[in-house]
Amino acid sequence: MLELVSNWKTCPSSTSSSTSPPASPQISSVCLETLNRLMYEIQFSSFPFPMQSFFPCFVFCGTVMFYLWKPHDVWEGRWRVIPHDVLPDWLKDNDFLLHGHRPPMPSFRACFGSIFRLHTETGNIWTHLIGFFFFLVLALVYLFRPNIKFVSPIQEKVVFGVYFLGAILCLCFSWLFHTVYCHSEKVSRTFSNADGRVLALLIMGSFVPWLYYSFYCNPQPRLIYLIVICVLGILAIIVSQWDRFATPQYRMMRAVVFLALGFSGIVPTVHFTVVEGFIKAATVGQVGWLVLMAALYSTGAALYAARIPERFFPGKCDIWFQSHQIFHVLVVAAAFVHFHGVSKLQAFRYTMGGSCTADTLL
Repeated sequence: MLELVSNWKTCPSSTSSSTSPPASPQISSVCLETLNRLMYEIQFSSFPFPMQSFFPCFVFCGTVMFYLWKPHDVWEGRWRVIPHDVLPDWLKDNDFLLHGHRPPMPSFRACFGSIFRLHTETGNIWTHLIGFFFFLVLALVYLFRPNIKFVSPIQEKVVFGVYFLGAILCLCFSWLFHTVYCHSEKVSRTFSNADGRVLALLIMGSFVPWLYYSFYCNPQPRLIYLIVICVLGILAIIVSQWDRFATPQYRMMRAVVFLALGFSGIVPTVHFTVVEGFIKAATVGQVGWLVLMAALYSTGAALYAARIPERFFPGKCDIWFQSHQIFHVLVVAAAFVHFHGVSKLQAFRYTMGGSCTADTLL
């Protein structure tokens, strides 16, 4: 082990001098191999048996932190972040983010490797990558856990499945888009269009469980509202495929289109509140959670469209706390708030069974 430590200390470092060139990939690989052997020796010679079982987890977490917080040591020999003013036009999206941009990287391997590098898209990638795995696990637990009871298991699981599918696809394509959009103009445009489509799917899918339970005892208006939402969602998808729709000049239009699709839910909400009464709608009908969800989505979209806070602090929000990151966090929060509300509606329906009275929509 002492010999390995000695070898590690003699490994060249890419950060030993501010003027020296980056370490070559061959030298870096030798150092990393030495480190791996050193960790192996530590694992099986120093730690008691119970700790050995968890050692791979420690190594994994340490590797992630190493790549995230020491990005220049790992990737400096391949590419460097660049300022906004030298980006090609197709990569210029937010002129208030002055530094820390990835250059064009026509390599998917380099694009996915940049996930562990600090740049303007790091927060955008990780907020929805974590959200993607969160909703994937949530969907599996909720749909397949045996102690969750449904009145009509197959039908209700399909209803929730539509919502989960929209959320998972939206979050998945979002982090993929932010990961590879610097690959090339064609790839950027392709994933941007896909990102717009799945966002519309998330909004459409969010309506399905809420309309299903809120109009459980009156299926005719439920069917009408679902058809209208689907038509509006398809129109939003068609508009989002327009190439200019993805350009910075149409940022406000993008926000307005998807907000309009979301706010189309005001009509069935008012209908439900008028028939059931405000108190019942706010308590049993969980309209309060619906309003909170709408507020989160609206706030995120408004910040995204206005590019706040970086508009007031140019160059200060290049890596963290930019509007797009805040928008991403609010999207994940809104999606979970919506799930919480409709899961309470599902629990209420289970307590009521399949029975309905003539004077209620629930």
